[in-house]
Amino acid sequence: MVFMREMGCNRENCKYLPKGRFCISSVRMFQDLPLEIQEELVSHSVHSSYKAGSRIVAENDEIHSVIIIRNGKVKISNTDITGVEHILDVLHDGQSVWHGIFLKEHRYNYDVICIDDVEICEIPRSVIMQVLIQHPQAALNLIEVLAEDITDAEDKIMVLSIRDPKQRIAAFLLKRESRCLGNEIHLKLEDIASSVNLRIETVSRYIAQMEKEGMVTRVGRGRLKIRRQGELQSLLNPD
Repeated sequence: MVFMREMGCNRENCKYLPKGRFCISSVRMFQDLPLEIQEELVSHSVHSSYKAGSRIVAENDEIHSVIIIRNGKVKISNTDITGVEHILDVLHDGQSVWHGIFLKEHRYNYDVICIDDVEICEIPRSVIMQVLIQHPQAALNLIEVLAEDITDAEDKIMVLSIRDPKQRIAAFLLKRESRCLGNEIHLKLEDIASSVNLRIETVSRYIAQMEKEGMVTRVGRGRLKIRRQGELQSLLNPD
């Protein structure tokens, strides 16, 4: 089994398998599957580690596997013809990269880049396809995940449709907090700006306003905490 990835990453067989624990057990796509099916999937998996800033996959690469984030954060992004990066999503522990894997022309239409040091688990596309054919429950789980992802996509479209920049940033922060591990949002200003399609200066100015108003607190570089969720929400529903 060979996956083509950026040079310099460390690869190893799944180290959880001998211990009877599976890293896929917390992944929406697989968590409700019987343990014997999870074991079948993990038995074909490979673990890899990447340094911050590394590119796991590039746009137009062929999709060979489902990529599960075991530790760390990655950004899903693409770059327009002017060279401007647009962040489509940020994924963390337990989330997976798999969209497009079932298309006839199964290639990535985005880049996957490490925000910090990342450990991933990869399960071959061929193994996933075989499991879906043999186990209808796995296919039903996938349909449920797809439905949830469509809802997430609709939420992102809603955020980007907000014309007022402060309201757009507020909506993004609230959505981001609901998906984060812990109670902090770990994103740099430039990543927030790319996510909401605004200039870094604009994002910096409005977050500084929100901090002055006590709605949020910057607790370090790339670390933001929402203090008054109700007041932030009220920006979206002014009287």
